[in-house]
Amino acid sequence: MTDRDRDEEGRARNARPRDGLGRPLPYGAEGVERQPEGVVRTPEESLTEAQRLLDDGKPFHAHEVFEDAWKSGPEDERELWRGLAQLAVGITHAARGNPTGAASLLTRGAGNIEPFTRRRPHGIDVEGLCQWARTLAESLREQVAAPDASTIAPRLR
Repeated sequence: MTDRDRDEEGRARNARPRDGLGRPLPYGAEGVERQPEGVVRTPEESLTEAQRLLDDGKPFHAHEVFEDAWKSGPEDERELWRGLAQLAVGITHAARGNPTGAASLLTRGAGNIEPFTRRRPHGIDVEGLCQWARTLAESLREQVAAPDASTIAPRLR
């Protein structure tokens, strides 16, 4: 039996390299740099970093940024950040060739951010993101090939 990968606190962590969509690669393979977990950023920093990752075709990594904001942000914004994380995972599933999972997550994410439409927290185009997510979810039901993540990534603001 092999030892499990552990972080400094002894929690199980998979140290295998990953590709740009977060899929594990064989040990020793060259992967993309992983997003550090548990980073507390300002909303501006989170949105800027997530947009960069989405534009670079790394929605799985953008999801990690949104997840940190969801876990560390104020209670009244948790569903916003959780919904944004779900949208990023939806893109990840679409690019991995799982249109059913992608559509489900895109629809769920849109539902979670929709209550923030009028507030537009941090300049986020919530209305536009909801429309984008629902349109993409519907179009994925008819697609044969997995889309490139960077070509379907939305603008957050």
